[in-house]
Amino acid sequence: MSELLKVEDVKKYFPRGNKILKAVDGVSFTLRSAETLGLVGESGSGKSTLGRTILRLHEPDAGRVVFDGEELSSLNKEELRIKRRHMQIIFQDPLASLNPQMSIGQAIEDPLVIHGISSARERKERVAELLKIVDISPEFINSFPYEFSGGQEQRIGIARA
Repeated sequence: MSELLKVEDVKKYFPRGNKILKAVDGVSFTLRSAETLGLVGESGSGKSTLGRTILRLHEPDAGRVVFDGEELSSLNKEELRIKRRHMQIIFQDPLASLNPQMSIGQAIEDPLVIHGISSARERKERVAELLKIVDISPEFINSFPYEFSGGQEQRIGIARA
């Protein structure tokens, strides 16, 4: 199997007063095509920071991230936007990653709009299809995150990814 994601000695530090918080300190791993990776750790241990750094929402202080054969630090904004179409994170707390003022249909459609995918009609059809895949009826497309259970919110996050 080919390497899909290679993370090498990634570090991300944040200044905290006169000290440095080492949020991510020398993380390395390889993820091959068709493999699944779960990242676990205590609250505040750097899981979300690592994910955001891999996506280049945070710039790493050291190390490198190679996705599908391309080092992400070498990509310009447009190239990175295109590459991100194939990269998603599903956070443990789905409610924290869903805008409470946005319907679940809007939340799922939003990444499609950002990446310029399809017409409005095609996006609505895709949203309905994604909801069905995660076993949520498309009739709830205009409902808001607080109207769902934690498990349903998690599935909405999966559909959005």
